[in-house]
Amino acid sequence: MWVDTFRMLLGILIMALHRPLASFVLRQEHSLHGLFRARGMHLPHPPSEAVAHNIYFVLGLGVSLISAARIWVELH
Repeated sequence: MWVDTFRMLLGILIMALHRPLASFVLRQEHSLHGLFRARGMHLPHPPSEAVAHNIYFVLGLGVSLISAARIWVELH
């Protein structure tokens, strides 16, 4: 139960900080994309900033809901 509680709090933290987290990861993806492109590998472009924000928010929401459901099932 402690693990699920920690996961739920982690999901809530991801939801609360989804914008800075997504922006950081997106900056890293853009730099990797440029590095690979300079070496001749053509990869798909990273997602837009709005899409990345939505992905991280939904990821945090999913982790929180699954963990809350597991806690609820464990208690009942």
